Amino acid sequence: MGATAGVAPPSGSATPLEKPNVDTVEEAPVRATADGHKADAAAELLRKAGAAVEGGRIVVSAADDKRVLRRIDMVILPILLTVYFLQALDKATLAYASVFGLIADTGLVGDQYSWLGSIVYLAQLVMQPLLAWLLVKFPIGKFSATMVFCWGATLSAMVAAHNFPGLLVARLFLGVFEASIAPAFIAVTAMWWRRREQTVRIASWYAMNGITNMFGSLITFGLGHVSSDKLHSYQIIFLFFGIITVAFSFVMYMFMPDSPMEAKFLKDEDKLIAVERLRMNQMGVMTREWRWDHAKEAFFDIKTWFWFAMLFSISIPSGGISTFGPLIVQSFGFDSFSTILFNIPFGAVQIVATVGGAWVATKIKRKGPVIAGLCVPPIVGCIILMVMPRTPDHRAAMLVGYYLISVYPGITPLIYSWSTQNTGGDTKRKCVNAILFVGQSVGNVVGPLLYTVAESPYYSRGLRSNLSLYIVIVILVCLTSVYLHFLNKRHSRRRVELGKSAVVYDASLDSAEEVERRRAAAAANGETAADSEETGDRAFENLTDLKNEEFVFVF
Repeated sequence: MGATAGVAPPSGSATPLEKPNVDTVEEAPVRATADGHKADAAAELLRKAGAAVEGGRIVVSAADDKRVLRRIDMVILPILLTVYFLQALDKATLAYASVFGLIADTGLVGDQYSWLGSIVYLAQLVMQPLLAWLLVKFPIGKFSATMVFCWGATLSAMVAAHNFPGLLVARLFLGVFEASIAPAFIAVTAMWWRRREQTVRIASWYAMNGITNMFGSLITFGLGHVSSDKLHSYQIIFLFFGIITVAFSFVMYMFMPDSPMEAKFLKDEDKLIAVERLRMNQMGVMTREWRWDHAKEAFFDIKTWFWFAMLFSISIPSGGISTFGPLIVQSFGFDSFSTILFNIPFGAVQIVATVGGAWVATKIKRKGPVIAGLCVPPIVGCIILMVMPRTPDHRAAMLVGYYLISVYPGITPLIYSWSTQNTGGDTKRKCVNAILFVGQSVGNVVGPLLYTVAESPYYSRGLRSNLSLYIVIVILVCLTSVYLHFLNKRHSRRRVELGKSAVVYDASLDSAEEVERRRAAAAANGETAADSEETGDRAFENLTDLKNEEFVFVF
């Protein structure tokens, strides 16, 4: 390695050991914690490396931190980006197909089209409790690749659906297989990146929704011009995207590792760095042991339900707009092809809002204020569409309103990130994700049902409900921030009672250079890790955030 990576004793000294001889985690004997449960796999890796001193840790330089981070970004992130792009494409195919004759050709009437949008999320809702268990027990990379293959095959098979029952069954299974992707990706993000890095990474793969609205619209525009005697335009769309998804599932199976400890693209010493980077997250990495005490705490934790309410509230507008967005634009008086093209800027605004919001949240080390700020443009957009007459001379203003609404996707990944970064314990984290995605799924089921084709061109009921929910999100952000402040105060009191420092320095939100500078300054002043209020001794004990008094809640 460039800079040394070794084991430092609790005194804070940085004397490195020789290059460690680390085998894979599967070859390591499973050790139990003091309470009889499995130790975190990261703790096993460090133990085998020789970090047997209580409180011992690997000393990671800023240069090594950057090098390993770059390697992780080059291998893991492209897989996440591609899969989420394909998932967004697959879900968007229904909206694209709607402007190419799907409704008329398959004889959809009443709210049947709305139910085709909702059934995907209803299936995801039902799957979440099972997925929480599966994501703890199964290798996450291989499991996710299998789900990608299944949903691609299902989308391809939608070509054979010629009526409402056939389409409904296909969309049901599409939801079943897609249900694991976002929860799995949140778990993967927490497993590979520090808290400072997670927000932008989650936003990056979630921003693929915007890429989909741009390039998916262009691809669909081209596919819509393909003529076939045997297939309708929308069937060609289903088949094209389905085959691509199936093909990429094999790529994911080959290159997506199940954890940092099992990553073939990292050398043994780089695995140590990858794990040590995560220490200050205080969240652990992976155990593959289901713990009912974690599940119970997830259910009774108040902040779980704050984020559930937030995700439910943003998912109602999301479900409605994702299903009816092209039809709303078409109601402005555009033909099918113009509708698809005018949906491209919608995607561009999504990307800017999603990545820009994550960048701001990372810089200010706060997510609540950014979420509240991102609610303002959609509020204005809803008002514009509610009051603007649907006449040709108002098309520009209506498009502006529609594009302002498209800022809302930036909110969802910040809620994901906010929740993940405030949840410790392997099983608890998966359970909280499941609860949140139940809320998201319910919201996405309800969302399309608030819009109906019969209410065209104003869609008043849907827009009014969306406006109200953006305001609710702002209120929930305030309540959640107050509660997190209370939890930090409570942990501070517990630390004092245990004879520890009342203040804990949260290095997980700092850059590698900031951490290195702070440690160098502390060493120059003769301070130990404890003196500088930096800890992490209990990071890999698989403790929940409420049980670990060293856990710092972030706003």
